[in-house]
Amino acid sequence: MKLDLLYEVDVPKPWGKPHPHGQREAEQAAYREAITQIRLADEMGFHTSWHVEHHFREGRSHCPAPEVLIGALSQITERIRLGFGVTLLPHGFTSPIRVAEKVATADVLSNGRVEWGVGRSTPMEQTAFGVDIAQSKDQVREAVEAIVAAWESEYFSFEGKHWKFPATGDVPVRMITPKPVQDPHPPAWMAASSDGSAAAAGAMGLGLLSLSIMRPLEQVAQTIQLYRTAAADAKPITRVANNQVAAYTLVHCADTMAQAEANGIWDATWWWYRSLAEFMLQWEFPHATEEERKKIFPILDESNDAPPDPRNFSEADMIIVGDPDECLRKMLRYADLGVDRLLCYVQFGHLPHDSVMRTIELLGTHVIPELQRREVQVSTSVAAT
Repeated sequence: MKLDLLYEVDVPKPWGKPHPHGQREAEQAAYREAITQIRLADEMGFHTSWHVEHHFREGRSHCPAPEVLIGALSQITERIRLGFGVTLLPHGFTSPIRVAEKVATADVLSNGRVEWGVGRSTPMEQTAFGVDIAQSKDQVREAVEAIVAAWESEYFSFEGKHWKFPATGDVPVRMITPKPVQDPHPPAWMAASSDGSAAAAGAMGLGLLSLSIMRPLEQVAQTIQLYRTAAADAKPITRVANNQVAAYTLVHCADTMAQAEANGIWDATWWWYRSLAEFMLQWEFPHATEEERKKIFPILDESNDAPPDPRNFSEADMIIVGDPDECLRKMLRYADLGVDRLLCYVQFGHLPHDSVMRTIELLGTHVIPELQRREVQVSTSVAAT
């Protein structure tokens, strides 16, 4: 199992100065700090740094253009791989050709260090861009097929159900430039937040980016099993079959547990969870009853005399918090579940920048070498293809 990072560029409120000045300063600081952290992670031996594409997520994610951030990181890092986690592929977001161009350009600039994830996004973003939600799954599959064909063809045209290129009539085919360094193309992954989408990723021969969080580890294991079963009988839609599982969770490592608490880990965890819950209730479950809302996110039930404590997530190993030995113990559980890449979400809430740097340093100097020394292997109960 390898350790990766996942960045959404959290910019939590309050922003201090009145909008928009406070927003600008907070965003700029978050980007500067993220770049500094990833540069350190490159030195510390982390495998990949993943970067989302999200739009309009106030406070929670201010990273709508991962290709720009990855381009910058490609010039100041040497070894760490750089992941699109993910490019949004329903055609309302962008043309498959534009995705092919920007991902290949990043691969050139990084000298072949790109990982390529794909996804559909959420109704909040889909409706803003005019995405046909009912057709979005088919559009993602079609876009993947078109993008890899563009990378592998000298001259390219495509005739699909939802998209064709060139867009009009009897127009000559086009040469798509540049081509990626990795031959035939970067490894492809698909984001999944449900068991059904995890199985779909496996069936298509795509790596699984398991982007659901705060779930009991037994549920995570079930999702991985469904993915492995589907991957064992995959019909790959690219020539680079990628039977791997990447799962993310909040990670904060400090010299002692007391120091982690002094850094504000529980407030940061609460901020992250509450922000996620409120977003999902507004956009994913807008018609849920009050009883249903409390069942989905019980921690938001203010009427409960003793609501769940964020520490419970840590005690159940749903998040990874503690000193290096404790973090290693928790991470080994994820390897036992079948996680190939553990995506460490380290920049969240109001955690001080220096505490995030210390997290990366401790993981790099203590945990990563120990994982390598133990030759920690991922446990799978279904044979990989």
